[in-house]
Amino acid sequence: MKRTLHIIEEASRCLLCADAPCSKACPSGDPARAIRAVRFGNENIAKRWIEDCTDNELAAAEQACIHYDQPIRISELVAQLPACHETALPSLAIDFCGIKCENPFFLASSAVCTNYEMVARAFDMGWGGVFYKTICLQDINEVSPRFDAVSDHASVDFYGFRNMEQLSENPAEVDFDILARLKRDYPTKVVVASIMGQTEAEWIELGKMAEAAGVDAIELNFSCPQMRLTGMGSDVGQNPELVLFYTSYVKKNVKIPVIPKMTPNITHIGHPAMTSSFAGADAISAINTIKSVTMTDRGAVSDKKTVSGYSGRAVKPIALRFILELAKNPFMNDKVQFSGIGGIETWRDALEFILLGCRNVQVCTSVMQYGYRIIDDLVMGLQHYMAEHAVTSLDQLVGKELPNFVTPGELDRSTIVYPMIDRNLCIGCGRCYISCKDGGHQAIDFDATTRKPSINGRKCVGCHLCRLVCPTNAIMQSRRITKK
Repeated sequence: MKRTLHIIEEASRCLLCADAPCSKACPSGDPARAIRAVRFGNENIAKRWIEDCTDNELAAAEQACIHYDQPIRISELVAQLPACHETALPSLAIDFCGIKCENPFFLASSAVCTNYEMVARAFDMGWGGVFYKTICLQDINEVSPRFDAVSDHASVDFYGFRNMEQLSENPAEVDFDILARLKRDYPTKVVVASIMGQTEAEWIELGKMAEAAGVDAIELNFSCPQMRLTGMGSDVGQNPELVLFYTSYVKKNVKIPVIPKMTPNITHIGHPAMTSSFAGADAISAINTIKSVTMTDRGAVSDKKTVSGYSGRAVKPIALRFILELAKNPFMNDKVQFSGIGGIETWRDALEFILLGCRNVQVCTSVMQYGYRIIDDLVMGLQHYMAEHAVTSLDQLVGKELPNFVTPGELDRSTIVYPMIDRNLCIGCGRCYISCKDGGHQAIDFDATTRKPSINGRKCVGCHLCRLVCPTNAIMQSRRITKK
């Protein structure tokens, strides 16, 4: 366990360079690709990219590293990678609203898909589909700058991302022509038009234009949190009646699937979702960004700031909660399918949405950070997971975890699981002791001489805060027993 933690920590320091100097210095392999595999959850197959590298090549690669602080310890990292075993990989094909998808990984409607060249490049790299940036009939006038990020100062990655971007700045006719060309040139990819109207007539007009362009489905953007015009975006998504009407208008005027996109900026997401299902929605996308504020000057526009949308891996638990609410809602039409959005960076993130009932996932912020290239690790990671668990079809995983979610009143409160310390992994830092003493139940004693913590079973309540703060994963679960 300690070995894997070290690999991941070291890989997380990598800058994920374009045209990586380390790989250029290593003609027999691709160290940058191996490190990227570790960074995105594929440490078990990372060795395939450096199996043929000599020690001298790896040393040269490390010397070529341009990290601003100290080079990535490539030789040491490679030496600790587990052996890679080739195995037959299953298909990731899945049906979504009657549409055949080669894999469940789609670009989310956003800055990552604003023109033909971008989407075509993403398709060429392996993305299964696109929810194209939202098309409207209004003039969109964006601000500058329009992005901000929240990060640990010790890391170049950000875990939260705030944006003030609105919709496509292209004329509607230009965007629908782009979508028609994409569908013509990539017939096996899934092309979804995201639209937003301000009136009944606009919703119907845009829906008809989308269908005429030959797209596979239409997403109704009821959720953008930073529209400068009233009666659009999350103003609509917070009003179940408007969601009902606009979904119905579009649904009655097109024959292709209609997919309303829900806002998280609401207490009960089930209300607008239910009304959209009553109106005949084929699927629901959730969630859009969460209204937020950041205080840095990086996101200020002429020294002024505003509320806008928050995304990135920090929002994933919130997005999963909304998907769970929708999937468990007994009043939803059981034919409605789900497309999950929010904080997806790795295949493990995507798998969590699938296990809660999503048949595809949409990715935005991680593409903005790392590029379309992450599709390789998304696909391979999910395929290897399926192979390891003898899963032959992605359908077998959709909604598999839903039965394990219950209400708080249904949880088992008659048993307890005590934490247990692995002395081989414990380094004696005392973090568990500090956290338990000041934020828990004072159930850990610490011998300053031997630097060994010990758990006091008379005081321990089994909260497992100690497990969460341990930097070496030296604290684990014991068996579950009946409370005394």
